Amino acid sequence: MIYSVTDIQKILPHRYPFLLVDRITELKKEELVIGYKNISISEPVFQGHFPDHPIYPGVMILEGMAQAGGILAFESMEMSKEEAAQKVVYFMSIDRAKFRSPVRPGDRLEYHMHVVKHKGSIWVLEGKAYVDGNLVSEAELKAMIVDK
Repeated sequence: MIYSVTDIQKILPHRYPFLLVDRITELKKEELVIGYKNISISEPVFQGHFPDHPIYPGVMILEGMAQAGGILAFESMEMSKEEAAQKVVYFMSIDRAKFRSPVRPGDRLEYHMHVVKHKGSIWVLEGKAYVDGNLVSEAELKAMIVDK
């Protein structure tokens, strides 16, 4: 099932300029999610990072991975839409983060998130980000779904 940005906004509380997933192209509950973000020169972050040499910040790549992982977690849990609306995903840790190649305007940043472990409201996810099939970043993310 493909999730459009409107579907994503029904799951995540993030909005412009901090919604960092444009589309989900694959989701297997409790297993994996694949989604992407189109990187445009009109992103507000490029006003300061860096005006003469625009590079998409690594922290934004990690946040995009986390948002994709949040979609996976929410869609994997047995909750009604009303229950899910009262929950939010919090980062607990980011481990082994690596940035292998710069991401620039015009790139399509593809997130691949795989479940390493899931117990109750705690999720451990392995994330990888690609541009044109090349690995640009990776990290292990731990998150918890909590009441708002």
